[in-house]
Amino acid sequence: MASNLSLYSVQAFIILDSEGHRVLAKYYRPKSHPQGESKEFLTLKDQKAFEKGLWQKTKKPGGDIILYDSHLAVYRHSLDLILYFIASPSENELMLSSALGSLTDALIMLLRNQLEKRAVLENLDLVLLCLDETIDDGIIVDTDATAIASRVSRPKADTTEIVINEQTIMSAYQTVKEKMQQRIGQL
Repeated sequence: MASNLSLYSVQAFIILDSEGHRVLAKYYRPKSHPQGESKEFLTLKDQKAFEKGLWQKTKKPGGDIILYDSHLAVYRHSLDLILYFIASPSENELMLSSALGSLTDALIMLLRNQLEKRAVLENLDLVLLCLDETIDDGIIVDTDATAIASRVSRPKADTTEIVINEQTIMSAYQTVKEKMQQRIGQL
């Protein structure tokens, strides 16, 4: 039996809120995929229909892996959100679960234990960077939450921040004026 071995394992990453509304969705199936571009989830209508049915099956906390509409869905509940990785039924659910767990843990670290809708929307840049550090075009590239979070975290603000105000501008002007007078005096 020949199985289709491919690095492309994730078809979608979806975050839905407690009412089943989309917070974030990213669908993968690049042209370079061994089976070519997918004909699934091409329209927003198809995606929304899939997400609505998926939410109906997973809205109650308890499970973490289901087979829905010929897709493997690995998911995690977090306060008012559900995070999903969608894949083909032949994919390794342990690997998908590990990747989703790492992404979730990295997000919890970056959002200071506030993995909920408001924090995700306010820090969408961090969430997307975190996702990109975990999944690249549908390929799982990292499952180490600490490494993912450290690559994404915002650099600490420089403590010796220079404050520019009227006084510093006048001081700089005075210094330049004095230097110019010295130069002119030397001629």
